[in-house]
Amino acid sequence: MSDTLILVDSSDREVGYEQKEKCHKNPAPLHRAFSIFIFNRKGELLIQRRNSKKVTWGGVWSNTCCSHPRKGESLQNAAKRRLKEELGFTTDLRHLFHFTYDAAWNKEWGEHELDHVFVGEYDGEVSPSKEEVENCKWVDAEELKKDMKKNAGSYTPWFKICFERVLKEK
Repeated sequence: MSDTLILVDSSDREVGYEQKEKCHKNPAPLHRAFSIFIFNRKGELLIQRRNSKKVTWGGVWSNTCCSHPRKGESLQNAAKRRLKEELGFTTDLRHLFHFTYDAAWNKEWGEHELDHVFVGEYDGEVSPSKEEVENCKWVDAEELKKDMKKNAGSYTPWFKICFERVLKEK
């Protein structure tokens, strides 16, 4: 956790910078983030199980990729960079919307993010980074909605918050 992240206000205006670790200690300051949703031609979504060693939501299923732009880095560049680092591919990404959420993983760690959501399409090979991703799979969106309701604790909070909106707006 050595990256310098961008602190923002509720209107997504930069208000400062902080080390990634401090941005995820409770109470976490509001910082800029992004979530990527990649669908294939069949309409399936690529999801990942986060590496169990992560300090927040380790071993939990989430959207295709999520991270933070670094100080001085645009959202679009950061999203493309992180998709390549985590899953080994790039594709065109389109910004859909943003939202803010605040969630505690435990007493020490949590998230407070203004999260920009991107969507893209891809049908090629996926090569996940073992340091970031424990597992990944393509899933039918309707089946995923059902499983999220049945097994809510198996999914990250930001994923549960924005998933259905992504389906409507993609």
